[in-house]
Amino acid sequence: MGRRSGIGALVSSSPLMAAAKPIYDLILLLDLGAEDEARAKIVADARAAISAEGELVGDQAWGTRALAYEIDHREQAEYHLLQFTGPASLIDGLEHTLRITDGVVRHRVIKLPPGSTAVAATATPEPTAPA
Repeated sequence: MGRRSGIGALVSSSPLMAAAKPIYDLILLLDLGAEDEARAKIVADARAAISAEGELVGDQAWGTRALAYEIDHREQAEYHLLQFTGPASLIDGLEHTLRITDGVVRHRVIKLPPGSTAVAATATPEPTAPA
C-alpha cells in the first residue's frame, strides 16, 4: 500500500506556502484649485486609512502634471501614488471615501500582478510632456 491513487495522490502532505499578499496601487489626482492644506489632508487621510487596515509599502508624490484629457475643465492635477496591501474592506472604504471627497479629480485602485515589487518610496518619476 505504498502508492497513493486517486485524489490522495494530488494532495501533498507537505505544508503549503502562504500566498503573497497582493499589492495595490492607489493613484490620486487632486484638484489644484483646492487649498494646499486640503490636498495634504486627503493624502494623509488615505495613508491613515491604509495603515489602519493594511500596510503602506510605497508612497510617491508625483507633483503637478498635465492630464491626458480635460476633466471638468481642468487641464492639470496633483498626482500621488500609494502602494499598499490590505483586505477588500480597505479598498471598498477608500473607494467610497475618495468618491465623495471634494478635491479629488480622479482616483483608481489597481491590483498589481503577482510577483510585482513596490516602488521605492523616495523615487519620483520625471514628468513627461503631454502628447
